[in-house]
Amino acid sequence: MLDGDTIGCQPAVDHHDDAAVRERLARAHVAIVGCGGLGSNVAVMLVRSGLERVTLIDFDVVEADNLNRQYFFIEHIGMRKTDALAEVLRRIAPDVDIRIINACMNANNLLESVNGAEVVVEAVDSAEAKAMIANVTMRHTPHIPLVTASGLAGFATANDVVTERIAENFYLVGDLHSDVRHGLPLMASRVAIAAGHQAHMAIRILLGHAEP
Repeated sequence: MLDGDTIGCQPAVDHHDDAAVRERLARAHVAIVGCGGLGSNVAVMLVRSGLERVTLIDFDVVEADNLNRQYFFIEHIGMRKTDALAEVLRRIAPDVDIRIINACMNANNLLESVNGAEVVVEAVDSAEAKAMIANVTMRHTPHIPLVTASGLAGFATANDVVTERIAENFYLVGDLHSDVRHGLPLMASRVAIAAGHQAHMAIRILLGHAEP
């Protein structure tokens, strides 16, 4: 599908029609699975871009060691990530419609949790959870675009972080090989770059513009 084509029944929004862009994003709904380094930054970028409906999914709490890359602050330490992120988002846009799900996702509860979303953003840490999300959504909801990520760690050039459309309605962000290990820590800058790719891909999908 080339830039400017339609996605499903949603016509592409003209890049030059600012009012149409704002209106489309305002009524869109994105589900974010994982509210850590990727998910918290994705959510902030989407809401700052005009999105007014988000589903935040996570089971964990904010920890001091993660403030180096997650969009939280000292006062959020110990809070559920979903609740802390909702607080951040409402400071940006008080009227944003936020659905919170405090649960660890599995093959039994994922589909119900992302129900109603037009785009699902995968922002979890473990390879097993990433694979589960991809397998379940691609099998049962192939019409809903999934934006996932792999290969964010270290401090290699940011130009290696790319967005690729690897299947119908399946987008992958990252360099595809830099997993977290000794000598490859998670750097705030590279995580934010990948989150920016994910947020921007979600925006392009919502506006009817996909990668070729």
